[in-house]
Amino acid sequence: MYYSQLRAFHAVAFYGGFTKAAKQLNRTQPAISDQVRKLEKEFGILLFDRHRRSVQLTTVGHRLFEISQRMLDMEDEAVKLLSESQALQTGHLKMAADASLHVVQLVGEFRQQYPGISVSLTIGNSDVVLGQLLDYTADVGVLANVPADNRFHDITLRRDPLVAFVNKKHPWAGRQSVSLADFASEPLVLREEGSVTRRIVEEEFNRMGLDYNLAMVVEGREANHEAVAAGIGVGIVSLPEFGSDPRLRIISLKNCDRTMTESLVCLKERADLRTIRAFWTLAIEHIKRQTSG
Repeated sequence: MYYSQLRAFHAVAFYGGFTKAAKQLNRTQPAISDQVRKLEKEFGILLFDRHRRSVQLTTVGHRLFEISQRMLDMEDEAVKLLSESQALQTGHLKMAADASLHVVQLVGEFRQQYPGISVSLTIGNSDVVLGQLLDYTADVGVLANVPADNRFHDITLRRDPLVAFVNKKHPWAGRQSVSLADFASEPLVLREEGSVTRRIVEEEFNRMGLDYNLAMVVEGREANHEAVAAGIGVGIVSLPEFGSDPRLRIISLKNCDRTMTESLVCLKERADLRTIRAFWTLAIEHIKRQTSG
């Protein structure tokens, strides 16, 4: 009964305006406005705060958007079920990760098994990845910090130790290991707020009652590497994040047992969508092979 009105509402919320929604739905802007207005009038509520150049969802609008997203997900799933065979022949999987290195092998295996499914990948810190899952711009996330939130379904992909790294000309470059206490006299390059690496490093310093000399805060792993390569300070990352860089030297951390845990995450409400379910199943098989190997 309200399908057309809900679809119009969802398009306005998703695309950020009535004109953009009308274009996407191949309707006129007045027609879209009328559908949303009827929905608001029927229930005596406001779904949008309307401004001259933009619209913003109200509190009720935000809640309705989550429901309408599920409605459209189910519609999409039904259409796919009717139009395709049981094998996944076409489709698209949207991924978000805090580092590409944690997911590219999985994507490669997935594409070999389902060559008709295209994959897009965006990179950001854990807060960014969670935000993309919650606003439905990502289907699956790979991140180090999974919150205690019953909306999410997650499995652990890997656990890796933390290591220090320095410019190859740094006095520490020839050392095999350093302790966190050594950082009291060395400038430290840290990731931005929201980075799990930064949170764990700060927790370890606090746990041991140690001070550190913060030289620079950078956003992203590449910037972290560049700052250390430029001699600004010493960096700390998880072992696989270091990768390979001839300008830098990796050093083990003594007395630091903390590890970086990378997890595969999706919204529970979307876990049964076929592309997500297929990727999830493949990831579980990948983990079993890594464990047994």
